Amino acid sequence: MDSGTELKIDVVGLTDVGCQRTNNEDGFGYDLESKIFVVCDGMGGMAAGEVASATAIKELVEHFAQSVASDATTEDRLYRAILHANTQVHQMAQSSEELHGMGTTLVSACIDGRRLLIGNVGDSRAYFMRGGVCAQITHDHSFLAEQVRKGAMNLEEAKASPLQSVITRAVGTAETVEPDIFTGDLEAGDIVLLTSDGLTRYADAKAIAALILGCTNLADACQALIDRAKQQGAVDNVTCLLLQLLPADEAA
Repeated sequence: MDSGTELKIDVVGLTDVGCQRTNNEDGFGYDLESKIFVVCDGMGGMAAGEVASATAIKELVEHFAQSVASDATTEDRLYRAILHANTQVHQMAQSSEELHGMGTTLVSACIDGRRLLIGNVGDSRAYFMRGGVCAQITHDHSFLAEQVRKGAMNLEEAKASPLQSVITRAVGTAETVEPDIFTGDLEAGDIVLLTSDGLTRYADAKAIAALILGCTNLADACQALIDRAKQQGAVDNVTCLLLQLLPADEAA
């Protein structure tokens, strides 16, 4: 295969309120021309979480798209787009008593030729799948994940903890934020999943791989992932955005 050939992108996103919530504070968005994709999981009183996630998605996608003509690297463009989204959500939160304190997790992917770039804040995750094997790319910015990484708690203790929703970084809750950026190389057939913690409470990387492999297209795979969470109670909103990289002559 010609390693210089640009890959085409097939993308499907789905979001579901879940089994216990009455409103959906998750959201997703993308711009295929700019090759930017994002999932957010908002938080805040009343409708504030929905405002935070929708604002972050809009601002990130637009800022990244508008920076295409700049001299900045793709990593820098993604990093700056996340900082811009943070500023916009934070300023909106400061301007309204009803929105004060709102914020959102954010996980984003962009495709630069045959490179994948992932940026994240919070505990929404990116997974990468190749050859039937799925691996988590991002590190959760959460109290429990940080306790596990420090060796203060094991995975079983973390899963049993009532502190599942305590995150240590979010978009919009402070004037500045520090996103993580990850990069990797892409091949035809690779699949990328961006998802909120409404799924990952109920499915690890192995389960995600099995569910995706059991489907013949991305739409069915997205639905299967959401169904998995709902079959187990889905206490939170559930959002999945799936990308598959295809040879130029095979794109859907």
